[in-house]
Amino acid sequence: MKLPLFLLPLLFIFSVNQILFADEIDKRPNIVIFLADDLGWADVGWHGTEIKTPNLDKLASQGIRLERFYVQPVCSPTRASLMTGRYPIRYGLQTGVIRPWSNYGLSTDEQTLAQALHNNGYYTAILGKWHLGEVEKKYLPLQRGFDYHYGLYLGAMDYYEHTRDGGLDWHRNNQPVREKGYSTDLLAAEAERLIQSHNTSKPLFLYIPFNAVHSPYQEVPEQKWKEQYADIPGKPQRKIYAGMVSTMDAAIGKVITALQAKGLADNTLIFFSSDNGGPNPKNVTDNGNLRAGKGTLYEGGVRVPAFAVWHGKIKPGTISEQPIHITDLYPTLLKITGTTIEQKLPLDGVDILETLLENKPSSRTEILHNAETNRGALQRDNWKLVLTDLDKPQQTKKELFYLKDDPNEQNDLSSAHPDKVEELIKRYENYAKSAVPALSKPKPENFKPREVWGDFND
Repeated sequence: MKLPLFLLPLLFIFSVNQILFADEIDKRPNIVIFLADDLGWADVGWHGTEIKTPNLDKLASQGIRLERFYVQPVCSPTRASLMTGRYPIRYGLQTGVIRPWSNYGLSTDEQTLAQALHNNGYYTAILGKWHLGEVEKKYLPLQRGFDYHYGLYLGAMDYYEHTRDGGLDWHRNNQPVREKGYSTDLLAAEAERLIQSHNTSKPLFLYIPFNAVHSPYQEVPEQKWKEQYADIPGKPQRKIYAGMVSTMDAAIGKVITALQAKGLADNTLIFFSSDNGGPNPKNVTDNGNLRAGKGTLYEGGVRVPAFAVWHGKIKPGTISEQPIHITDLYPTLLKITGTTIEQKLPLDGVDILETLLENKPSSRTEILHNAETNRGALQRDNWKLVLTDLDKPQQTKKELFYLKDDPNEQNDLSSAHPDKVEELIKRYENYAKSAVPALSKPKPENFKPREVWGDFND
């Protein structure tokens, strides 16, 4: 049947619009997120370390360095914040990490970044450490929006044996995997394979949360790193740790090379950070002049090295001093990828796209570092309040710092600015009152490790 002539122009316009729309879908960027584990603030080349990180240094120079990028003080809460765009107080993960004996995981009421991107046509893959629950199948990566998973569910895994407390913790798509090899190298090889075989009809979301450089500190296979750091000052574990950092850096370099070989590099947004500050500052890890380290609410615990690269979009060599929290990645990545931001649970993260592209201030005015029964911290407009011993009202300590002039938190200004303390306490209490109870529980006396973690025999 022939169409009437007057309909032909409309058909032409419709066809062109369909082509343009399809072209826009094709141009959606790939997303690659690298998350290091327990990396010290000063343990990257651009912060002056003696540890060699040439691949990270090159990437950082090609994009925007985020010099005031904040995470949670320990692992699971940071990973949950990234996946949800919401503070851990919203779903009970504000205290500690998910342990092998934990009977919970990230609430299934929470939509994950992987679910949102998967629903928008992305191929979603996680290679590395999940640490958001493995006690029930519903908490595993494949049940939370990822099309593919390879790596570990828990933390503190042996890099060679792939075990935690004697139980196997190495998996591919919900099935245990028994293989030899140093985990950082295995993850790099798997990333190379996945990228090479990726069907480019779909954009890629690749999340690589290394278990490196978390303890146990184990010597790496590459002899050159053992020789490189033989004379590094400090305890013997610092030498081993340095090799682990360089091995992770080399793994990241392999992933970038694979993206280039596949022709994906120019249309890929790359993000890197650590999940928290380094433990034992100036002992094994080094947080520079930042106060304290992992597990604390001071800058050394929550401020980490970070950058973003997006060729042709982010100006190379940019340095941002804007306070940014890891929850901000969620709404920003949804916006960049054209993914709907509408969901039933309100976000704590804010869109930082203009900060990334033009180094403009974001709309964020404050960051809740955490709110627990015994401690908490909040910063607003360069003022930071740190509260300790909250469960002992007569002994509660209130510290106030002005981060613009005192980024290392050496000068407590609480006595000089009591009004500011009270102002921030009121802001803090608004969050604390809305917090759900923490799910963390002590290790039970009858706890026995499993032979295979997260094994549901299916």
